[in-house]
Amino acid sequence: MIHALASKALGKSDFPFYLPIDTMLSLETFFQIILPGVALFVGSCVGSFLNVVIYRVPIGLSVNEPKRSFCPLCKYDIPWYQNLPLLSWLLLRGRCSSCKKSIPVRYFGVELLTAVVFFVIWMVFVPAYGPGFEMGVGVAMAYWILASLLICAIFIDIDHYIIPDSITLGGLVVGLIAVLIVPDLMGQTSRLQALWLSVVGAAAGYGLLWGVVQFGKLAFGKTKRSFDEPVDWSIGQEEDADEPMIKIADEVQPWTDVFFRSSDRMIVDVTELRINGESLQVDQLVVWHDRFVAGDRSFPLEEVKHVEGKCTQVVIPREAMGFGDVKFIAMIGAFLGWQAVLLTVFVASILGAVLGLTQKMLLRDSWAQPLPFGPYLAAGAFVWMFYGERIVAWYLGGIGF
Repeated sequence: MIHALASKALGKSDFPFYLPIDTMLSLETFFQIILPGVALFVGSCVGSFLNVVIYRVPIGLSVNEPKRSFCPLCKYDIPWYQNLPLLSWLLLRGRCSSCKKSIPVRYFGVELLTAVVFFVIWMVFVPAYGPGFEMGVGVAMAYWILASLLICAIFIDIDHYIIPDSITLGGLVVGLIAVLIVPDLMGQTSRLQALWLSVVGAAAGYGLLWGVVQFGKLAFGKTKRSFDEPVDWSIGQEEDADEPMIKIADEVQPWTDVFFRSSDRMIVDVTELRINGESLQVDQLVVWHDRFVAGDRSFPLEEVKHVEGKCTQVVIPREAMGFGDVKFIAMIGAFLGWQAVLLTVFVASILGAVLGLTQKMLLRDSWAQPLPFGPYLAAGAFVWMFYGERIVAWYLGGIGF
């Protein structure tokens, strides 16, 4: 049996019967132990890099500069031998060797999670022997990329309530390219047909959640935040090319999460107001998608670099979800197709409802406190990745197809 499988793996019909048994066993070991082990190792290394992305990207740091990882507390440059995936955290007992402060267990968790996901993807999608091995490797590598993007999105969204465009839009482009290279991602042999299905998947995801956002605007309207004492607030951007960020007390939101339509407006009751450094004596500022109105003065958005002051109340348009989630599901659709979009949104909605209600009740969170939806969308994508075909087959069987 080993001899026949090895013959297929090597593509030789005249595989010599006199091949030593230890060579045949080593071939089996290579496929069943060594390659999965390599997948586990690669996953842990990628997980180490994902920790860099998760920490740096949301705060505007380059993932390339500085090149060496550093302790976020004391800024100590970590040498390579203290930056070994999984091992270093265990050997250092979860502490920085310089300042001795605790290194969050999540750094270890991201590396372990990525390693396990890469290993499982390899075991599920790459046959150990024979025909389909190369195609399976292509699918697995594409899913490795998608899994990395999903893991980054999960932890960034939990920390910052945003999913950066570098992940969503960049991932969408990568998904289109991956499908063009590996059409089997869409179950096709034709690259053009696979690319078309990828585009349809991205459009379906974008359109579906865009509709949810629009409906949420109508259904939920606006939300009001009032404060007993004036709190700091600001609107600004670090670089001209960056998206403006709205900061009210301890909450930060991207501009596009608040202003999605031309009719949206944010009303701020202020005790202090400065626009581009100029102090204005007004009680209220109205922020539109394209201008700021303070009393009888209007400031076009493109002329305003920074707004800050203190406020006692803010009324803002309320979203069912952030626009980053819309772009995120479009990225998922580009990798997995339109059917995956439907299941992903369904699973995410169920998980969001159950876990969200549980969190509100057990932790007594405010009902106005936002909940990141990205992790639930990522979970739905993973469900499709591993069980999608079986779920579709079960559903179609249940309705008589």
